[in-house]
Amino acid sequence: MARLSEKWNKINPEGIGHNIKYQVNEWVISCMKYIEGQDRSQITLFPDCIEDYIGEDNPVRVIDAFVERLDLVAAGFSRTAPKETGRPPYDPKDLLKLYVYGYSNRMRSSRKLMVECTRNVELFYLLRKLTPDFRTIADFRKDNTKALRNVFRAFVKLCMKLGLYQKELLAIDGSKFRAINSKDNTYNAEILEKKLKRIDDHIKEYLSQMDEADKAEQDALTPEQVKTAIQELTLRKEKYQEYLKQLLESGETQLLTTDPEARRMHSKDGFHCCYNVQTAVDKGSHLIVEYEVTNHNTDQGLLKEVAQSAKETLEVETIETVADKGYESREDILNCVMNGIVSNVALKYDKDERLYTIDYVEAEISDEERNSTKPEDIQKCIAAGVLPSCYENTAIEVELQEQSYLSCFTLNEDGTVTCPMGKILSKLKMRGKNTIYGSKEVCRQCPNKCTDSKNHKTVSFGLETKYVPVRMYGSPSLKLNPIPENIPLNPFNHTLDRKDHAVKKVILRIKEDIHKIKERMCLSEHPFGTVKWYHGAHYLLCKGKEKTTAELGLSFLAYNMKRAINMVGVKKLIAVM
Repeated sequence: MARLSEKWNKINPEGIGHNIKYQVNEWVISCMKYIEGQDRSQITLFPDCIEDYIGEDNPVRVIDAFVERLDLVAAGFSRTAPKETGRPPYDPKDLLKLYVYGYSNRMRSSRKLMVECTRNVELFYLLRKLTPDFRTIADFRKDNTKALRNVFRAFVKLCMKLGLYQKELLAIDGSKFRAINSKDNTYNAEILEKKLKRIDDHIKEYLSQMDEADKAEQDALTPEQVKTAIQELTLRKEKYQEYLKQLLESGETQLLTTDPEARRMHSKDGFHCCYNVQTAVDKGSHLIVEYEVTNHNTDQGLLKEVAQSAKETLEVETIETVADKGYESREDILNCVMNGIVSNVALKYDKDERLYTIDYVEAEISDEERNSTKPEDIQKCIAAGVLPSCYENTAIEVELQEQSYLSCFTLNEDGTVTCPMGKILSKLKMRGKNTIYGSKEVCRQCPNKCTDSKNHKTVSFGLETKYVPVRMYGSPSLKLNPIPENIPLNPFNHTLDRKDHAVKKVILRIKEDIHKIKERMCLSEHPFGTVKWYHGAHYLLCKGKEKTTAELGLSFLAYNMKRAINMVGVKKLIAVM
């Protein structure tokens, strides 16, 4: 437009024919149009090919290739072979493609997927323009719960084939996913008893009001109204009594009427009905290795279960894990160590390291047993005081200690006792005229104990006793509390001459690896955040642990698939398939 005006000014420098110039400008403007699409009423001789709408690097091609090469019979899907009679069913592969695509694009509802089938070009490509109804879509997810989890594991195997899992360190963590159950439909014994008491009070109140109205000859409530109200309260009372009976018979602490397998748990924004979902994430790739759906209120005691499943999925004999202090369970962590799992759990009660006292079992350990990764060989090595080869260069140490060094407990003027390691013990109780001293915290963190018991040490002081000698486990380099020379070695103290004390014992140390513990948050929080808020799966659509496991399998499959595409690309993934 500017160029046309400049040319006109050169042709007509005197400004003659301004009217003609205005008409030319109007004509030029009328010729300028927007980009126009195809005419809707235009008839085409050759229709468009759907394949042309899907680019070579479109993730939809990965979904299509993965599902097409999946063995649905081995995975456990139903209706993999159509019947000879009746209406033909939808191919399970088509419905599986639909769900994987939906969970990858924030569409989890069966009704929303049904609508997308009629307008989404990518679904035209995946399903070849099939349009199943929402009931068919929902029933597929409901009827193939175990198979959908196997699909998640099948993609994990594919990523293992590509070498995406480094298998060096797994970050284990849990997160709460909202269940389909309101807080009002959650009961425990205390709540039910309060409700029953309140109903009884209301019934008594109605009856007393009737008596008072009869005496005063007033019509406060008609007999029919009172009868109806009491009947409603009686029905509610029977319902709550049935809930209380179910609760007592099941032995559970909670009863949820909508989703009985969920539990009311404490989350970051208060108490909600949830499932506690555990994941194991690979350090190198940030891919999810394994997941478990539980209804435990806390993560305590779940470490070995998740780590063992991840170890079997990755097909390795030993694995190293890292978890936060919510997994603090001495028994659970020790079970992990005894079964080939190095557990770096943040210290909750201890300061620098976690100590275990192991019963010594004398045995000759061969090189084959020491290099073995079988749980029975690992346990044999540790019981003999030998560190297995698979635990070298890790946070685990094994020390064989012998009871041979003499020290004593010393009574201080302030009424406390100093132990042989220089720690302070406080008064626990009185036993007759004797005072018993001890400290669970001191004994739990003591690297060189004075007893072979796995419980904490208690020492008894009489009225005239100031020193109690004791034999210590450890090395000669220990700086022990000195024993005075002027006291006898055995002033009626049974700890020196007991024949049933073990001469040797094994100390298992697990030191805190601060670097790996700090790294855990970057590994485990990212998948949860992506699945919950990017994929929109912070609440569940299915009820029951089994169906919830299938639903989350689709969510984690969508996460892993997007992650793998970003790492190696669409073409390489399809080539491996």
